Parts: sequence; structure tokens; C-alpha cells
Amino acid sequence: MDDTDIRWLTDEEQQLWRRWLLVGSRINAALAREMQQENNISMTDYEVLVNLSEAPDHRMRIAALAERLQWDRSRLSHQISRMRSRGLLTRESCASDGRGAFIVITDEGLAATRAAAPGHVRTVRELFIDRLTPDQARDFSETLRRLADQFEDATCPGA
Repeated sequence: MDDTDIRWLTDEEQQLWRRWLLVGSRINAALAREMQQENNISMTDYEVLVNLSEAPDHRMRIAALAERLQWDRSRLSHQISRMRSRGLLTRESCASDGRGAFIVITDEGLAATRAAAPGHVRTVRELFIDRLTPDQARDFSETLRRLADQFEDATCPGA
């Protein structure tokens, strides 16, 4: 493919794309700072904890958690090891599959999640939700849904 085959971004499209990247990275950085300063956990810790806190019996198979987080299993395994050493998670064997294991949130992990949630929600509201009118939020949500739908199709190159 040569340069003539590429549909280059217009100035307006380039501006849209760069704003998307900037806003996403700034919001993520602010959330990470708030989480570390207020709760002494990372956003990565919080993502794992929230997913487990919402799972039935507060447990998930490693593969299912990796899929939900969209992480590779190696990254998740390292994260789990760090969190286990701090008492936030445990690992339990699966009775029906001797090779499989569940990752389970501990009482300490649930307490950390509950302690972190109010500040996290406050920051999400301040930097994102409250910056949009209800109509803008509805339109933006629909736009994001449309963008997310492409990843639900396993035949999509980006999925």
C-alpha cells in the first residue's frame, strides 16, 4: 500500500482524534493520582477489585478475569501476585477442574474497594459526567456504544 491508498485524516478529524487521546489520558492520570493518594492502591488494583467485587461469590476464573479486563494472562498473573502479597486477593483451586483456579477478593480487598469507590465516583463525576449536559451524555454514550460494537464481532481485525 502506498500513500495514495491511505485516507489521511482531515484537520478536523486529526483534532478530534488528538482530543480523544488527550482527554482519555488526562482523565486516567487524574483517576490514578486520586486512587493512589486517597486509597494507597493503583487504578490497576481497583480495576481488578471492582470486577471481582461484582462477580458472583466475589470470584472469577483467571481466564474470565483476563477477558473482562482485556489483559493478557501474564500481566494479570503478575498483578494477582502483587495483590495477593498485600492480602487483597486469594487463589482457590477449582473443585471441578484440578488445573483451574479462582481468584477471590478477600475481606481486605472488599474493604479497599468500598473505601475507594466514593472518591473514584466523585472524580469521574467532576472530570467527565458533570461536564456534559444530559443530551450530550446520551449522544456520547451512543457514540461510544457504536465504537464498542465493532469489538464484539470476532471477525473484526481490532477485536
